[in-house]
Amino acid sequence: MMSIPPKRSCLARCFAAVVSVALSALLAQSTSASAATAAEVAAYAGADRTQRLIAAAKKEGELTLYTSMPLDDMTVLTTAFENKYGIKVKMWRAGSEKVLQRAVTEARGSRFDMDVVETNGPELEALHREKLLQEVKSPFIADLIPQAIPPHREWIATRLNIFTQAYNTQLVKKEDLPKTYQDLMSPKWKGKLGIEADDLDWFAMIVGELGEQPGLKLFRDVVATNDLSVRKGHTLLTNLVAAGEVPLALTVYNYKAEQLKNKGAPVEWFVIPPAVARPNGVGVAKGAPHPHAAVLFYDFMLNEAQSLILTRDYAPTSTKVETSLNKMPLKFVDPRVILDEGGKWEKLYAEIITRQAQ
Repeated sequence: MMSIPPKRSCLARCFAAVVSVALSALLAQSTSASAATAAEVAAYAGADRTQRLIAAAKKEGELTLYTSMPLDDMTVLTTAFENKYGIKVKMWRAGSEKVLQRAVTEARGSRFDMDVVETNGPELEALHREKLLQEVKSPFIADLIPQAIPPHREWIATRLNIFTQAYNTQLVKKEDLPKTYQDLMSPKWKGKLGIEADDLDWFAMIVGELGEQPGLKLFRDVVATNDLSVRKGHTLLTNLVAAGEVPLALTVYNYKAEQLKNKGAPVEWFVIPPAVARPNGVGVAKGAPHPHAAVLFYDFMLNEAQSLILTRDYAPTSTKVETSLNKMPLKFVDPRVILDEGGKWEKLYAEIITRQAQ
């Protein structure tokens, strides 16, 4: 099987490569005017806030969005925004690590094209630590689940990637599904299990839930006894479940399994408790060149876009959108833990999962 490159080392290198003092100096020197404007726009909370945002955003005419959301899903959101406000969204889409890398690299080079960023929680937390994000006093924050709001409020979770398990309904009977992680030791799962190559954040949360030493031993034993097929990409892994190549996958995103099921594929998702949720969110850049459009889009993501996010089978974070997805028992990935302890969990994931499962 192919060798799987580590994921979080890229994030760590991006984060470690930036010298905070130097970056702060660049921000102060090169974007003081735009940063001050962004701060003023983000802080305004008057009764005419929305009307002022719309009027000024229309004059700006556009905004630039950096995102890691799949293109077909984000296009639904940006099209709705453009149709409502007549403001063009220029989108740059890449993986979450590349989104982080580009934002940081551009800031170091005194280039500030990004207005809004939408990506994974750990990458957003890294951008917060590098002082590249601006807190926004949005009235819609009050509508969100508590776990969507980090203490600093410089980014806010708008959707949850919920790690679940998925199985091929033609190859696995519902009554045979594992109810606990210990059930994966059963010989009936020999050669039938798959896992995504980079899910160390899920791994850290589940091992923590099981108890670190017992949890690590259990996964070592599962790999040694029944093998794990390691695949790169959650979409690929889910498709392989639907195709029958991987009868049961341990780490897929529930929304992707739901999308395939709705298209008629023989796939269903389920949960070995607890379900792990990784927050994905949105932040406004301190150096946003179109601050009114940026804040208006931020509000849109926290408000109108929440029902659209649900139609794409994601779990929205607004309590005003009726869904069971954000009400099920969830264990949330703490982005700060992934940043501060990422090296430890990357090493363990590689040692136990990806290398041993070659």
